[in-house]
Amino acid sequence: MADTRLSVRRQAGAESRQTASVPAPTEPAVRRRPGVWQRFRRHRVAVVGAIILLLLTAGSLGASVLTPNDPYKVDISAYRKGPEPNHLLGTDSSGRDVLSRLLHAGRVSLSVGVVAVTIYTLIGVILGSFSGFYGGRVDSVIMRLADIVLSFPSLILIITVVSVLGPSIYNIMLVIGLLGWPPIARIVRAQFLSLREREFVLASRTVGVPNERIIFRHILPNALAPVIVAATFGMANAILLEAGLSFLGLGVQPPTPSWGNMLTDAQSLTVLESMPWLWIPPGTMIALAVLSINFIGDGLRDALDPYHVQ
Repeated sequence: MADTRLSVRRQAGAESRQTASVPAPTEPAVRRRPGVWQRFRRHRVAVVGAIILLLLTAGSLGASVLTPNDPYKVDISAYRKGPEPNHLLGTDSSGRDVLSRLLHAGRVSLSVGVVAVTIYTLIGVILGSFSGFYGGRVDSVIMRLADIVLSFPSLILIITVVSVLGPSIYNIMLVIGLLGWPPIARIVRAQFLSLREREFVLASRTVGVPNERIIFRHILPNALAPVIVAATFGMANAILLEAGLSFLGLGVQPPTPSWGNMLTDAQSLTVLESMPWLWIPPGTMIALAVLSINFIGDGLRDALDPYHVQ
């Protein structure tokens, strides 16, 4: 009997030592999804676009420091001179320094894009929010108003309004801002139609949260991702639109420089063939600004998409 008990103890001790020598299974590590900034940084083209846009903005803001020449100083003796040490990009038809005007023009062109897009984004977000949240007659009235605005050719309508109000940078900002809101409103409306039936919205209504608070504090923050992307692309379109209107003489008026009105000299065949310093620099700046903003928009679209896999 004692031998049996001793063998049982030995067997139990061996099993306990064997169990102790086996490592405990470890739980699989949870892989965290990278944040928006991490996903944006992986989009190399978008990062390049952001760097280019920052350089353009810095050059425009620091134009007075980077270029000693006055962008408004007229010197008839320097009529259409080519690049030289005192004028690295030559002079225009009034003897003004092209490089100085080019950098100062960036302030105008970029500010038109920012201000105009800000105006119509605010209008579109407010109208789209009420349209998608309340529905019914409110939705019908706002969407029919958007259809009316979209039914007119935007460029023709903008040219007509600017012609009536008069060409100026402020009228350009105002007209683009007041006529560009329907796409933003439609995007926000679609997001609200999807989000207003979610559990957190129903819970807010149950506890008596006011509708305005539900719209702007609970639903709207979850609907801003596509709006940010649309606003980014809209800024590029606003810069192109301002450049086109200024080229036609309906935008920013001389002597205030903008990239669009600096291209006016390119209407001459002589300038196109023998004076490239008058039209290549502003054309290049427009192309760089628009491409960099579009690249940033692509990166933001991928970074803000929760289902996008990189």
